[in-house]
Amino acid sequence: MRYLVESFAVGALTRGRSVEQFLGSAGDAHASGVRWVEVVPTGSQFKVVLHTSADVGSENFCDLVEFPPLDPENEDDEFGLEIATATGAHDALALAEHRTGAVRGRWVNQGMAQDEYRDFVLAGRPRHASTS
Repeated sequence: MRYLVESFAVGALTRGRSVEQFLGSAGDAHASGVRWVEVVPTGSQFKVVLHTSADVGSENFCDLVEFPPLDPENEDDEFGLEIATATGAHDALALAEHRTGAVRGRWVNQGMAQDEYRDFVLAGRPRHASTS
């Protein structure tokens, strides 16, 4: 099973491990990109971080953090943009879901969003479809 039940996602966060979720397409007809959100424990708080990058991968190249920025002139606004902080793990997940459209029950351990991306590629890069 790829997805973390909520208690496992919260447990990972309280143990100092990030969780993430692939969100799908970003950009427009001129610049194709992808987005994913990460909840990162930082001491006594949890940061909600949104990443946007160019969609340059394939089923054999899925390492999202290696993708270049969607817009190189606005890299700071796209990759690693902190969009919220929370003092509790549950609150951080709820903020991420509210602010990015992430879906409860689709969180994965850090580094696993690339598997979601691979599914997205294999599905033909749908603009508005689930990657399950």
